[in-house]
Amino acid sequence: MMQRKTLLLSGVALATAFSVMPAHAQETDEDRENAVDRVLQKVTVSATKKKDVEDVQSVPIAVTAFNADTLDALNVTTVEDLSYTSPNVSLDDVGTSRGTANFAIRGLGVNSSIPSIDPAVGVFVDGVYLGINNGVVVDLFDLESVEVLRGPQGLLFGRNTTGGALVINTARPTDDFTYKARARFDGPIDDDRGGLNSTVQGIVSGPLIDGVLNGKIGAYYNTDAGYFKNLYDGDNHGEAQTAIYKGALEWFPTDRLTFLLNAQYNDSYVDGPSGQNRSYFDRDSFDFSINNPGFGDSETTFVSLRTDYDVDFGNGQITNIVGYRDYSGTSSGDIDATPFTLFHSNAEIAQEQISNELRYAGTFGNTDVTTGLYYFNQTLDYTEIRNLPTTRPAAFPAALPWGFYGGGSQDHTVYGAFANVDYSITPDLIATVGLRYSSEEKDADVTYIRPRPECSVVDGTCPIDGTNPYTGEDNGFSDGDDWSNWTPKLGLQYFWSDNFQTYGSYTKGFRSGGYNFRITDVNVFQNQIVPNTGDFGFDEEEVDAYEIGFKSGSEDGRVQLNGAAFYTEIGNMQREVNTAGPSGVVQNILNTADATIKGVEVDGRWAATNNLLFTFNVGMIDAEYDEVRFDISGDTVVDERDEALELPRVPQLTYGFGVIHDTDFGDMGSLVSTLNLQYRDRIAYTDSNFGWVQGTTQVAADFTWETPYEGFAVSLFGDNLLDEVQVGNDTQLPFPGPLSNGTQSPFPALPGGGTFSPLKKGRVVGVEFTIAR
Repeated sequence: MMQRKTLLLSGVALATAFSVMPAHAQETDEDRENAVDRVLQKVTVSATKKKDVEDVQSVPIAVTAFNADTLDALNVTTVEDLSYTSPNVSLDDVGTSRGTANFAIRGLGVNSSIPSIDPAVGVFVDGVYLGINNGVVVDLFDLESVEVLRGPQGLLFGRNTTGGALVINTARPTDDFTYKARARFDGPIDDDRGGLNSTVQGIVSGPLIDGVLNGKIGAYYNTDAGYFKNLYDGDNHGEAQTAIYKGALEWFPTDRLTFLLNAQYNDSYVDGPSGQNRSYFDRDSFDFSINNPGFGDSETTFVSLRTDYDVDFGNGQITNIVGYRDYSGTSSGDIDATPFTLFHSNAEIAQEQISNELRYAGTFGNTDVTTGLYYFNQTLDYTEIRNLPTTRPAAFPAALPWGFYGGGSQDHTVYGAFANVDYSITPDLIATVGLRYSSEEKDADVTYIRPRPECSVVDGTCPIDGTNPYTGEDNGFSDGDDWSNWTPKLGLQYFWSDNFQTYGSYTKGFRSGGYNFRITDVNVFQNQIVPNTGDFGFDEEEVDAYEIGFKSGSEDGRVQLNGAAFYTEIGNMQREVNTAGPSGVVQNILNTADATIKGVEVDGRWAATNNLLFTFNVGMIDAEYDEVRFDISGDTVVDERDEALELPRVPQLTYGFGVIHDTDFGDMGSLVSTLNLQYRDRIAYTDSNFGWVQGTTQVAADFTWETPYEGFAVSLFGDNLLDEVQVGNDTQLPFPGPLSNGTQSPFPALPGGGTFSPLKKGRVVGVEFTIAR
């Protein structure tokens, strides 16, 4: 606590020192653009993949877009921060392995940390799709914009966007010399919690050859002393060290041709999950006690090269985006979430991907055409090691290292071709017709996670065929499958005026089929699942989505109101059925059901004065099963009890509002005050509804003093100010504790057995210093 107070006081002292010095390069009142004006600037989106970016208010898509100023105002530092800014959006970290995305939009998402499960919300960085959920929830800096697209985006973005897409665009190198540096210090202020979280970052950008070549370099360092206090030993938990290095070059060899190269390297070492077992501690507390602090060690190399060439044909542009990503990591976690060694798990993962999208966008009279070709290939290797001392087979030699070993390897290739046509029937009425063909192939080698001598899938030493001598089971299998689909889209858009449009659309979407790398119950898999499905893998999920919406605003842009209603039919819903079992947790990936999700969402803003802005959003979802084909209630039969369960990851209600106020102090600068509140209803986490996450009201505030020194600002901020408890998941365990009630039931106040519920940070306050030119 003394360390935090010292840093906060030093920050205030530094700011005070600057305030009494003579100001230089101070803007006049007429020149100064206040915070409300910056947020009200026209926000453009790249989601339509046309030659030029478009005003977010003119596109017939439900999208929440953030420019750099808005991201700063919302104090966004990770992708997860955007969970509390948009209706019907949950961009959560699963918590089992830090950085693993567990994203859901409009009730379509993932409830797993298994790396072979494809996302339902695709993440695209500088136009490059990230092929796995691991390593996605990372620290963000140096952004140009973020676009959260709600609803299926399969036509332009391809597979695994049935829920939506998250489009992240980093800032381009600048034509003029600029720099920006930040130092940020935050942490808990509540008693008996951890320590300081410190971040420093900097970007330098400018011309290397005037008018020909621009460049940019940046670095980011974060050291987190750990937010939580582990009651097992009193140590801080949640420690992390993260380094990010990035660079970019933009080359203009001719007036028509542009090359943009982005490269980034991430290196991170963190503690394992801060897992709470709710059979030992109240679900509304931050208490936990684990005897394995765990770790996560990961490296990521990401490179993209974008080429744009302007052509006379259709006054258009040819764009090519090639992307490469190499991700590797090892981790360890205390999955039983107790002070005993009941279920500890280690894992190693290696993923490498390359992709290329070649597209053309142009205009021919009343017709806008966007068409392209797509290629994606990735290799994925995953090893999982479970330490379950109570389940050691009697036949296992005492002299051999003990553990459950297994996992899987996969080669994954996708080809795609797409075309989208926007035809202006009249200047105000636009029809959209689009079609995408996608062909996908996966070849997998899977080793069942069972008692066996030490081996590594990543290193190629785990057996795939033959028999496990200690259990009498098969060691695993090799298999391959392929899928091909047509993804259509039909839409109409009508502009009633320059500032009011309505739209309607129909489209399909597909989430990839594949293979489960975490098979721990071989008997159920081989004797029940495979005979019922006729396949070693699971099939793809299919979505038919209907949407109507409107976008409106005042002529000066100070008032804005948007809304949408959607109706989504899901066939072959792809779920991870999560149950407690002798191997700790049994996670079978199944096409469990058909379902319908419908809902509405409204968001808007109102600039009440030149220095006061209000924002709001509301989302409501109604979801139900139409047909259930597998026992998800856990009572061994499939009946109306299964159909009555709530769909996982579907909050019935989300809403929020925000306020931005700019106070001009004249020669003393200005104070920008931001307050945001976002509510999200409770959600089921497991299909059985035994695991669930309570609702939350997230409140964040930021007070930024823009000092009389141009470009120098000091911020005091707070996140989760109501100190709400949230977890990344709520996995059921076969290890009951003193609070277990012994009976499994949906949404229990107390669990039937044990749980693994990795905690997210509670109340945080901090200070930030920024200097920019």
